[in-house]
Amino acid sequence: MFTPEGPTLRELAVQAMSSVEHGYDLLAPKFDHTPFRTSGRLLGSVAEALRPLGPFSDGLDLCCGTGAGTDVLTRLCRRSVTGLDFSAGMLDVARRNAPAGGPDVAWVRGDARALPFAPAFDLVVSFGAFGHFLPRELPGLFGQVHSVLRPGGRFAFPVLAPPRPSGLGYWTLLGFDTVMRVRNALWRPPFVMYYRAFRLGDVLAELGRAGFEVELRTLPEFGRRADGSPRARVVLARRTAGETAGDGPGQPAAGSVNS
Repeated sequence: MFTPEGPTLRELAVQAMSSVEHGYDLLAPKFDHTPFRTSGRLLGSVAEALRPLGPFSDGLDLCCGTGAGTDVLTRLCRRSVTGLDFSAGMLDVARRNAPAGGPDVAWVRGDARALPFAPAFDLVVSFGAFGHFLPRELPGLFGQVHSVLRPGGRFAFPVLAPPRPSGLGYWTLLGFDTVMRVRNALWRPPFVMYYRAFRLGDVLAELGRAGFEVELRTLPEFGRRADGSPRARVVLARRTAGETAGDGPGQPAAGSVNS
């Protein structure tokens, strides 16, 4: 499951018993050698789905980690790209991995639940981060994203079809979530990471309540399941173009933050 360059089981155990922030600080140097990193195939598929919707000027990679999604934005945005994460260790790796050339890239340490930006972006993406948010946090999270988008701006992220109960993947994810719930009931600080808590129906409803117009587009590279449903889709949430800066349920921040 892991490459020789990835973390050892002992290192993973230490990280899992830490807070989310400190755990990712510890994991950061080896994160790109784990299966937790979003695959290049998925990143490329989302980039191709977004390309016809551009051109985009300024993009934000929400919970950017080591910068895989930020790299996607540098191919889509003409003027600037910002990567935001609360782990200093992950941002250090992202900064070292940043591609040369292209739009200006800034790295900001911050919390996605309290974004330190004015409405300055026309594209926000996020890859693989939503398991770190409890369902009750989604309204505030989506409100924050809404508040930093310009009118007409888009919030995009991929979603994968959940595994069937008849498959090993279903029971693996169920077992992981169960272990994490027991761990968090017995140990502090908590480490929030649940694979099965981010339910598409609830997510679409909360995006609508936050003021987004939402559509789903199939990522055809991943094919379809036996019942004909797509294996992977991208959620495209659009801030209504008729709004003015500061409208909507999100709380606009006081200003922008430099890298």
